[in-house]
Amino acid sequence: MDFSRFMNGIVSFAHNHTVIVIVLVLVLLYFMYRRPKLFFGILLLGAFLAGLFYLITSISGPAKEQKKKLIHEEKQSDTDR
Repeated sequence: MDFSRFMNGIVSFAHNHTVIVIVLVLVLLYFMYRRPKLFFGILLLGAFLAGLFYLITSISGPAKEQKKKLIHEEKQSDTDR
């Protein structure tokens, strides 16, 4: 999963759920104005979780391909018998 596909997913969510995104932005702006320490904590936590999600999906990609390859080879060997 490359970064552009990840960003396309976020943009398509924003297009499909406009009201949710507007409410989320307003809440974050409120926190930025009233409680900047909490805002930056939430922002840092969100960035960390997004990075962790991206890392996990990029690591699991090759494993999924290898699993598909092994299943395909096993099916071929079963049909050869």
